[in-house]
Amino acid sequence: MNRKVIGIGETILDILFRDGQPQAAVPGGSVYNAMISLGRMGVDVTFISETGNDRVGKMILDNMRANGVRTDNVNVFPDGKSPVSLAFLNERNDAEYIFYKDYPRQRLDVTMPDIQADDIVMIGSYFAVTPVLRDKVKELLDLAQGRGAIIYYDVNFRSTHANEAIKLMPTILENFEYADILRGSSEDFRFMFGLDDPKEVYRQKVSFYCNPFIYTDGARDVSLFTRTYAKRFPVPEVETVSTIGAGDNFNAGIVYGLIQNRIRRSDIDALAEKDWDDIIACGLAFGCEACRSTANCVSLEFAESFRR
Repeated sequence: MNRKVIGIGETILDILFRDGQPQAAVPGGSVYNAMISLGRMGVDVTFISETGNDRVGKMILDNMRANGVRTDNVNVFPDGKSPVSLAFLNERNDAEYIFYKDYPRQRLDVTMPDIQADDIVMIGSYFAVTPVLRDKVKELLDLAQGRGAIIYYDVNFRSTHANEAIKLMPTILENFEYADILRGSSEDFRFMFGLDDPKEVYRQKVSFYCNPFIYTDGARDVSLFTRTYAKRFPVPEVETVSTIGAGDNFNAGIVYGLIQNRIRRSDIDALAEKDWDDIIACGLAFGCEACRSTANCVSLEFAESFRR
């Protein structure tokens, strides 16, 4: 069975700075980065997004096509400009961002792609909760749920939107309810709920809505919670060049693990520890690989060797 992965999210050009000097300009976006890595792994990938009719937009589209990501559902808008971010890397190679966006009034004028049972739909970041795009995101989620696809939600709630947490909470919780697998970082839940303990996050905020919950905490252990067991996974040490795409590629690895292990939507609630061991290991391998460069995705060499 040829399973597809369908992502929805923003495209952006990340300009990376170190010590005040530009180091690289890389197409990116939280779900976009995962799509590029999955495309490099040979997965059938479609991305729903938008970009400007400008040189930045052309770079983004060319990068998608070069890496096997379908662009049929990308809206190229004639007015406005493709978004750009400045990412300032610190001594730990973590980034602090400044965003520049000039979107048109009409957003995400696209049709939905074909979705079938056990395909995987990926959503995340502010794109998944912003009111201006909610109708389109919800259209995709309703279609995915109705067709029996797996919905993977990476919260990815940045500090820049912490002041909107209360206003956006109904939408965030609605996404929790749609999700078959929920992933979030320690920062996400600190900004949204003021909670730092992953057990309490799962018990108080997640378990009612979604069963499998993956909690990441930078270089510290990954925590997995299900209704029957919980487990921690150490993060391998890696010499980082940039952590910008680490979480996005962890998501790509989880999704790749689901596909490689032939996990269907009906299997998710009953997965054994061994299944999750394999899936999380895949996520960690992708996330660590992304830290080794400024490319925001896994390398072609990694993709080739991992597929063997």
